[in-house]
Amino acid sequence: MTSSQQSPEPTGQAHGHTHSHGHSHGPAAPVSKHLRKVIAAVLIPFATAVLVGLAVLWPGGAPEHERTGVGFDRQTEQGTVVRVDRVDCKDVNAAQVPPTGDTTTPEGREAVDAQRGQCAKATIEVTTGENQGRTFVEIVQPDAPRQLEQGQGVVVAYAPDAPRDLQYSVTDVNRKVPMLLLAGIFALAVVAVGRMRGVMALVALAVSFAVLTLFILPAILQGSNPLVVAVVGSSAIMLIALYSCHGLTARTSVAVIGTLISLLLIGLLGSLFIGWASLTGNTDDNTGLIHGLYPNIDMSGLLLAGVIIGSLGVLDDVTVTQTSAVWELHQADPRMGPRALYRAGIRIGRDHIASVVNTLVLAYAGAALPLLLLFSIAQSSVGTVANSELVAEEIVRTLVGSIGLVASVPVTTALAALVVSADRPGATPATAARGGGRGRRRKK
Repeated sequence: MTSSQQSPEPTGQAHGHTHSHGHSHGPAAPVSKHLRKVIAAVLIPFATAVLVGLAVLWPGGAPEHERTGVGFDRQTEQGTVVRVDRVDCKDVNAAQVPPTGDTTTPEGREAVDAQRGQCAKATIEVTTGENQGRTFVEIVQPDAPRQLEQGQGVVVAYAPDAPRDLQYSVTDVNRKVPMLLLAGIFALAVVAVGRMRGVMALVALAVSFAVLTLFILPAILQGSNPLVVAVVGSSAIMLIALYSCHGLTARTSVAVIGTLISLLLIGLLGSLFIGWASLTGNTDDNTGLIHGLYPNIDMSGLLLAGVIIGSLGVLDDVTVTQTSAVWELHQADPRMGPRALYRAGIRIGRDHIASVVNTLVLAYAGAALPLLLLFSIAQSSVGTVANSELVAEEIVRTLVGSIGLVASVPVTTALAALVVSADRPGATPATAARGGGRGRRRKK
């Protein structure tokens, strides 16, 4: 009997039976009433705590502040390039040569180069706001990375306190059309391949974005502890995303518990090493602006919150995959015990770990590529680069998140193996039907 269970033929037949069973009863195998009570005893208090946390910390909107006119904290309007003329750069005084005539410095050489060639004299019309219809001129040098074209949509900054001729300036181009088109293609691809699951995934994505923008960000700006806000917000996103995409089943509940344990580990490790490495979280102009506008925000706590939120998406993928793998192994051979299920599931998990960790490292390296190029130009040693706070933040973020991901595999696999193996063939009508089907096929 044991050899027939482990042979390829019965396993393949069981998979075929599982497929037909899934159409009528769903993909998740049933579990006993006792186990459902145990899972509910864990998840109901957790979900209640998340709801209480949302209610207590709900910010009611971001706090108001007076605009500084620096960086992203500027009033912006939409505009359109209505005309572009080519003029001599020297005529429009695009840059001034140093009074000393010194061109040995980079600034001096750039000033000389800026007075050579043809510059673009763009006339911009403001299309939104109280000064709609007003026009202004923007000079674009020939070596500027962003050139303007007639009919192009642009984003313009508005400084009401500046002299009239200097109130408007172009800060960026309008990318709404290609971005919306790409988002539409993404949504169609998800629905075309995932069908109803794809639709629910998009709904979960929208809810996650809503929790992020309506709760997490405003609550942090209101002065709430970033770590507490991140834990509550991430837990809400996790519950909504997993249950809406994968159904209110024991399989999903095991994935939720595995994700929660891994998030707690990431939070503890992140808090320890961010403090130990003296990472302030205030490393560039944007974080400096946030700290200047809202000095009560704990920037190191904000860094830790980012680590937790950033790890959540990949954690969901790992825990759901591992739980599904164990469930499918059990359906293929219901007589497998928890140890056998764990050994088989962890073999699948090892492949997943290798690919996910590599993905995380490459994702962070790709995001920090310009910074790494600067260090390469400066010919800094690897130790010097790693010790700088900008890079150290990414290293800690990557390693802490990766440790949580690695730990989620054995934790979730063990939980799934214990839960699913607690039901023996014949314990429920559905498992009895599966066992009978297997017996009939072996007789053929």
